[in-house]
Amino acid sequence: MQLQVMNSPFNQEQADLLNRLLPTLTESQKVWLTGYLAASQSIAATTGTEQQLVAPTAAPSVAPVVEQTISKEVTILYGSQTGNAQGLAENAGKTLEGRGFDVTVASMNDFKPNNLKKLHNLLIVVSTHGEGDPPDNALSFHEFLHGRRAPKLENLRYSVLSLGDSSYEFFCQTGKEFDQKLEELGGTRLNDRVDCDLDFDEPAAEWLEGVIAGLSQAQAGGTEAVLPTTAVAQETDTVYSRTNPFRAEVLENINLNGRGSNKETRHLELSLEGSGLTFEPGDSLGVYPENDPTLVDRLINELNLNPTEEVQINKQGESRSVKEALTTNFEITVLTKALLEKASAFLKNNDLKELLANDEKVKEYIDGRDMLDLVSDFGPWNGSAQDFISILRKLPSRLYSIASSLSANEEEVHLTIGAVRYEAHGRERNGVCSILCADRLQPGDTLPVYIQHNQNFKLPENPDTPIIMVGPGTGIAPFRSFIQEREEQGAEGKSWLFFGDQHFVTDFLYQTEWQNWLKDGVLTRMDVAFSRDTDEKVYVQNRMLENSKELFEWLQEGAAFYICGDEKKMAHDVHNTLLDIIEKEGGMSREDAEKYLSDMQQQKRYQRDVY
Repeated sequence: MQLQVMNSPFNQEQADLLNRLLPTLTESQKVWLTGYLAASQSIAATTGTEQQLVAPTAAPSVAPVVEQTISKEVTILYGSQTGNAQGLAENAGKTLEGRGFDVTVASMNDFKPNNLKKLHNLLIVVSTHGEGDPPDNALSFHEFLHGRRAPKLENLRYSVLSLGDSSYEFFCQTGKEFDQKLEELGGTRLNDRVDCDLDFDEPAAEWLEGVIAGLSQAQAGGTEAVLPTTAVAQETDTVYSRTNPFRAEVLENINLNGRGSNKETRHLELSLEGSGLTFEPGDSLGVYPENDPTLVDRLINELNLNPTEEVQINKQGESRSVKEALTTNFEITVLTKALLEKASAFLKNNDLKELLANDEKVKEYIDGRDMLDLVSDFGPWNGSAQDFISILRKLPSRLYSIASSLSANEEEVHLTIGAVRYEAHGRERNGVCSILCADRLQPGDTLPVYIQHNQNFKLPENPDTPIIMVGPGTGIAPFRSFIQEREEQGAEGKSWLFFGDQHFVTDFLYQTEWQNWLKDGVLTRMDVAFSRDTDEKVYVQNRMLENSKELFEWLQEGAAFYICGDEKKMAHDVHNTLLDIIEKEGGMSREDAEKYLSDMQQQKRYQRDVY
């Protein structure tokens, strides 16, 4: 729509300027402008749309501000398992402080639920873990909000940023639950909930701009407009980050398993020299992998595309060849229902349409299949190379628990990576990153990496605090970091490690190091379980039960308990075993044992790094 001088408060020169500007603005720029105009006392409050900007309406009168001295106070609560939600929450806090707001950023675990009714502006940043579950540090707050004690929140303005992975059935479920419950309790949205997939930077930025617009509109007439800064707060203090990874040189790449093992576990040592990157025990390293070139070639052939054809890979217009894009930029090994729906527009296959009409059949089909299967089963592809690229999501990074201490290995980071190989639907399948590391990565090569800080998996502040660590298989990684760090500190606190794998002879990861630490007293005790060495399979939870009395004594002395590894089975079994031990040795009811463990979690004495 063209702005006309005859029916607007603008003169001809202003109208010409606006008519040139408005069509060039992006959606995020319009949102930003909306918030600024709403907050500015020099301009009458508007709704911020182009349509209403051009309408010849008189400036509306500003409603009297109800007692809202809190209107500049914003509380941001995060629920985070790996650190992404925490990083976004902290970034939002810095940005809002730069706009003149009084911001409190806290983990849900550290927030007193009874204070909820005192809040007027609440932002929730939360990830979804496992099969639609809240992350560990959001459990108690989630339970409170969905319980009978949750207060009415008619005075609350809120917004939710939800993180998830669309390859899972319950995508962003925790964020959806928070959003719905806050509405049911009477809250009013500052901005609609935004659900982010693995590539969350752009939608998270747009959500924050919408929040700022909502907060600014709420303040219009009550406070002076706050001129926004153009700089966005950085996730870390370093040049390198998730969006600008550092290319780390491979120093060592060793198979930790002995000859004849059913497993292949790679020990990777990378150089961080010149990066400025730092980390603490418990943090993770993000690695951006490349797809298997053989799989890429087969997919291009199946699609009947020209591998050298240029395609656009992002909104900024950057282009690469089809082969380069499918190798380094886009995910081709995971199927989702949303992806099948997008692909169906170009596959024109009735069998695919019938499949999409049945959710259970979709779940069955996508399990263990990839893009090559999809195109082979329902092709031919009736679209361009750009059409194909447009339906794919970006190739996500992989997070690995860091297996070294920076104090003990200056300017290095070590990883423990299990090679993933399996057969499904008549084809050999490989883990994208693990097999890159196992088969194609040599010393001297480089990997794009970044540090993922994780405040939810940390050594106790007091080095005299006893620690109990449970880490079967590659779950041993962070505990190698813990013990290296404690050795460097000269820590006096006791330490107890439970480790398990298949065979003692071939699968005892870092065996010599653990034996040396036991000999030197850096590690107080170690119990191992090798499940395939005996007729009856023995796991780490069995070793815990065998030592239940002493384990509970350590807990009573204030020991911190850590679990790292597979969530679906191992972590679940260890959790229940720990409850059994507390119940038995503490002479408690199951309910009291659960409260005991919940209190440990609240005190940061029960922490999990599970996947």
